[in-house]
Parts: sequence; C-alpha cells; structure tokens
Amino acid sequence: MPPRPIVHLELHTGDLRAARTLYAELCGWRPEHVETRHGSYLALEMGRALGGGIVECATRRPVWLPYVEVADVAAATERARVLGAAVRLEPREGPAGWRSVVATGAGGELAFWQPKR
Repeated sequence: MPPRPIVHLELHTGDLRAARTLYAELCGWRPEHVETRHGSYLALEMGRALGGGIVECATRRPVWLPYVEVADVAAATERARVLGAAVRLEPREGPAGWRSVVATGAGGELAFWQPKR
C-alpha cells in the first residue's frame, strides 16, 4: 500500500478563542471563520498543502486529529474496524467530501478523508 498523505490537521479544544490567538501569534496561522450548513468552523491557513482548523467542543484536553486522504472512505473505515479500531464517526458526506473517524488504544484517533472530485 502506498503511503497516504495527511491533508488536514484539526484541533479539538474547549477554548477556541485562546487556541486561535495562540496559533496565530506562535505560528502565524491565519484563522478564517467559515459558515456551513452544519454550523461554523474556524479554518487555519497553515502553509503549503496542509489545511487545518479548530473545533470547539467538550473535550477533556485539547487534541489534534490528523485527516488522511484515502480513495474510498467506507473501505478505509471498514479496514480499520477489521484491524480492531473503534469507529467514532461513520462515513458521512460534507460539502467538500466524505469523512470518518476511527480510534485505537495504541494509535489514537485518525480521520479518513475522501475529497469530492
């Protein structure tokens, strides 16, 4: 299997405002507020080909969620399940593509991303 690239990095935090300020000042990542039909999102311009964002949610501690691009999000999710991962978010469609989230005790959480072509 060829290596799959990380194409998006998303921070889940309980304090969006503080995280936005920190990364803008520390790394120069420019935030952009985006409205979607599913709610709002804070996108981050991280440079080069990697996109990012911040989601405010009820989390015990801030955690980064890498998005790995795959050809078929349903197949990748099922493969993870067969390998012992718990599926946190079944494949679902969004405005720009499909995603799912899986988790393992040893490997943490990982999102699969299939962009619309």
